[in-house]
Amino acid sequence: MTDTAPRPLRLLLDTADAGQWERWLPTGLIQGVTTNPLLLERAGLACSFATLARLAEKAAHLGAGEIHLQTWGADAAAMIERGRKLAALAQGGMRVLVKVPVTEAGLRAARTLRDRGCALTLTAVFNQGQVMAAAALGADYAAPYLGRMIDDGRDGMAMVRSMQEILHRTASPTRLLTASLRSPAQVVELAAAGLDTFTVAPTILAQLLADELTLRAAADFDRAAGGAKED
Repeated sequence: MTDTAPRPLRLLLDTADAGQWERWLPTGLIQGVTTNPLLLERAGLACSFATLARLAEKAAHLGAGEIHLQTWGADAAAMIERGRKLAALAQGGMRVLVKVPVTEAGLRAARTLRDRGCALTLTAVFNQGQVMAAAALGADYAAPYLGRMIDDGRDGMAMVRSMQEILHRTASPTRLLTASLRSPAQVVELAAAGLDTFTVAPTILAQLLADELTLRAAADFDRAAGGAKED
């Protein structure tokens, strides 16, 4: 077994709503944004290359370090073709991660995209074997859906901790990108257990930061500084 050095915590924002990007990217808290066809649908956007190209341009303009864009198609060939086009949307200092579902067809597509130099996120991960597949393939990220695991009656918290342990003990550079988080308490508990990469909805990010005592303290600071003279 091999231990790996601790890595900096990485937070991403899980939404296709560019208005939320405008709110949160300037804070410097988030590394980038993650999207998928369901998130596009919730934002009232079509799942099309034109839509994703506009989103990539917007994310780059706002200073995102990365954007995760999901390819789609009925077979590996279609996913490869769209994935190549999505990868080419990288610009400036922002990279594009091509999201590929961890199905058999998705794995075939992911291998070809990897061989062509595309950065990859294997998504819709639900068991440890799929995480092992992502690591063996050399994917940048493997994205388990915690909330869906729990909805299915699985011990999702234990499963994602086990997935992280596999990557840690095998010294894999693949990051476990925990997604489908339903509460800030889940994020905090998993971070305390050593998980270091999360993509969260805007509401969860806001709840992680919110504390009435902070607001009161800030108000007290402003009141005390009210009579201070400018330098």
